[in-house]
Amino acid sequence: MLTLTLLRHAKSDWDDESLDDFDRPLAPRGKKAAPVIGQALKQLGSAVELVLCSPALRARQTLDLVLKELNPGTPDVVYVDGLYHGLPDHLLEQVIKHADTAGHVLLVGHNPGLEILAAHLARGGSRDDIAALNTKFPTAALAQFTFSCTAWTDIPDVSGQLIHFLTPRSLA
Repeated sequence: MLTLTLLRHAKSDWDDESLDDFDRPLAPRGKKAAPVIGQALKQLGSAVELVLCSPALRARQTLDLVLKELNPGTPDVVYVDGLYHGLPDHLLEQVIKHADTAGHVLLVGHNPGLEILAAHLARGGSRDDIAALNTKFPTAALAQFTFSCTAWTDIPDVSGQLIHFLTPRSLA
């Protein structure tokens, strides 16, 4: 069985309009939310083996705060340019390309690609979680899926089970 966790970056700061979108840092609200999601990910109990992260500043800062909350034995981290504004098919291609033997991959990225991918993968699971996911995939939201296969290349052909959909607000 494979586990894929999708994490949207935490809330970014829009105060400095001179910054390029790629270089926007986290807002104070994002700096508060990311550790909360990291603690929740730790409590879910499945150790992340590989992280694929957008190189955008707000995604990297979100990941840094999340990783501080996880158990020792930091997972391998790969920053993938294609995750910044990546379309859903491309996001899944990056997981297939980089995951190899990892049983649990965390992908840290952006909307709308992440939200569309999550909705596409959620073919089973809690109706309430699926409804919440399809309503909104807010900043710092986490969607965790399991797949009843052993190879990442099989993911497009199997049904994903949404086992957790968490938002900072749902954890407050």
